[in-house]
Amino acid sequence: MSLVLALAIVLLLVLVLKVRLQAFLALVIISMAVGLAVGMPAEKVFESMQNGMGSTLGFVAVIIGLGAIFGQILEASGGARSLAHHLVDRFGKNRAQWALVIAGFLIAIPIFFDVGFIILVPLVYALSRDTGKPLLHYGIPLLAGLIATHAFVPPTPGPVAVAQILQAEMGWVILLGIIVGIPTAVLAGPVFGRFISTKIKADNAPFTETSEEPADAARGETSFRLVLSILMLPIVLILLHTAAKWMVEYEILRPGFWTGLFIFVGHPFAALTLATLSALYFLGIRMGKTGAELLDLSTKSLAPAGLIILITGAGGIFKQVLVDSGVGVALAEAVAGSGIPVLLLAYVLAVIIRISQGSTTVAMITAAGIVAPLIEHAGLEETGKAMVVLAIAAGSTIMSHVNDSGFWLVGKYLGLSEKQTLCSWTAMTTVLSVSGFVFTLILNAVLGFI
Repeated sequence: MSLVLALAIVLLLVLVLKVRLQAFLALVIISMAVGLAVGMPAEKVFESMQNGMGSTLGFVAVIIGLGAIFGQILEASGGARSLAHHLVDRFGKNRAQWALVIAGFLIAIPIFFDVGFIILVPLVYALSRDTGKPLLHYGIPLLAGLIATHAFVPPTPGPVAVAQILQAEMGWVILLGIIVGIPTAVLAGPVFGRFISTKIKADNAPFTETSEEPADAARGETSFRLVLSILMLPIVLILLHTAAKWMVEYEILRPGFWTGLFIFVGHPFAALTLATLSALYFLGIRMGKTGAELLDLSTKSLAPAGLIILITGAGGIFKQVLVDSGVGVALAEAVAGSGIPVLLLAYVLAVIIRISQGSTTVAMITAAGIVAPLIEHAGLEETGKAMVVLAIAAGSTIMSHVNDSGFWLVGKYLGLSEKQTLCSWTAMTTVLSVSGFVFTLILNAVLGFI
């Protein structure tokens, strides 16, 4: 059965890379092929696919939908730019690298990576023009902050999807993701950025008319505090949910009104609903937007979310077929007998799929589908599952190159040739991946989760 899984992975890559099938369709086809190849009755295959799609999207679709609306309102209100400008003003131009990595880390919580980069790249241009330092000096820290959160910290879609497929507690993924993500972003951002910016000089003038600069009034203290409060609201509530459940489970607190309240409002559904409603009111209605305008923005935000939801559902299908067909159990037994650590296997699988086909999300979801049966077989606790989520996240960020849309986006906006983009952006994503995995291993060794 392990041979069937290996052939399935190869065929999946062939369908995506050579045949150019959309990843959702490719995962659906591979799931059916695996089930039939190991002798599952056709009806059982389709039942397994239905259960996998439903069990995954019953949670993920709500989170991604709410997060997309939340992010769209933050973008349209100018809140993201306000936060970034405020941080740069506070840190000063001499330490603007640190301001940009923090801004990227925070803004990527509700906003997709490419959108966040396009919104904030004018600030990179302005700093480079004012200080005379290379674009990469500021661009790399911003990119590192955006990618670190995009990969490691829910409620961004990738870690949310992996957490659901592995049945990991969201609060633990957020907490451990922040612990791993911050030093990873620092190493790949300001540290690597300071080094690489002295080695590469952009050959082409960047495209600078990306978006209008926010008005000075939108960069004030009140706006910054408001945006930061709304950004952190879902994170804090979800962490309170996890803490309350943990303390009740270990009888530190007795079940009661307050623990029940924290468990309710801190559920990701409730937390993101509250955050989205707060954004609609404080960053929408209070700033003069009409109900019709907010409706249009909300509807617009769900278009890109739809594709991510479908790919995530296909990952759930793949996982469920592996479990129901017995392939997952066979793989778990083989891995247990080989002595390969689960974290290493999860990382390597994500690395292989990421380098092969380019998409971070597809790499995360496919690797999670393969590893999920191992997690069930090993009986890991919530903290152990969260560590596996982080290992997959680290692997999925490695070596962004010509098969990744992010490669071309960064090269275009920072005025880099293909070779320069490989030496800067691709190298940065590799530094981020390897350091993220090393920090994950260190955290796991110190705390003994797995």
